[in-house]
Amino acid sequence: MEGLKKILSIKASMNRGLPEKLIKEFTNIIPTTRPELKYHLIPDPCWIAGFASGEGCLMVRVRDSYTSLTGSKVELIFQITQHTRDKILIISLINYLGCGKYRERKGGLAGDYLVYKLSDITDKIIPFFDKYPILGVKSLEYNDFKLVSNVMKNKGHLTIEGLNQIKQIQSGMNTNRSIEVPTTIS
Repeated sequence: MEGLKKILSIKASMNRGLPEKLIKEFTNIIPTTRPELKYHLIPDPCWIAGFASGEGCLMVRVRDSYTSLTGSKVELIFQITQHTRDKILIISLINYLGCGKYRERKGGLAGDYLVYKLSDITDKIIPFFDKYPILGVKSLEYNDFKLVSNVMKNKGHLTIEGLNQIKQIQSGMNTNRSIEVPTTIS
């Protein structure tokens, strides 16, 4: 029983803590104290690539716009969200990559590193991840993100044809992407 209490104590100190059901069942659990990390430096560029592979989000957002001739506005957004205890680390991305901003979320539990300025995406973020690649399934998102950035760089997003091309790419990204998973392992 002591081992279980120790595990629950660790779980209680994590981001979302214990589920309500466990709190009711184990009323005497005290969350373990988490050590404050003193090391907030980014060790090397490959670390950022790995971090973005796991925690990054590459978004293409198409919104209505009354000022655009196409009636739509296209935005590219690179985002990494973390608990606010990692705020210093996330802010260090701004200095390391030379772009972006930090925004704390409502409620104060999480914060976002955001890059949405097109020139920062095309001149800093994309060259960085071309040199230090995003790996795994997220690399597919990166490739589509990059395709959209090229359309936008060539002002294609300002035409109906280019906007349709972007919407087509966007329709296969993130949760809309179908990935075949092998049924057998050889």
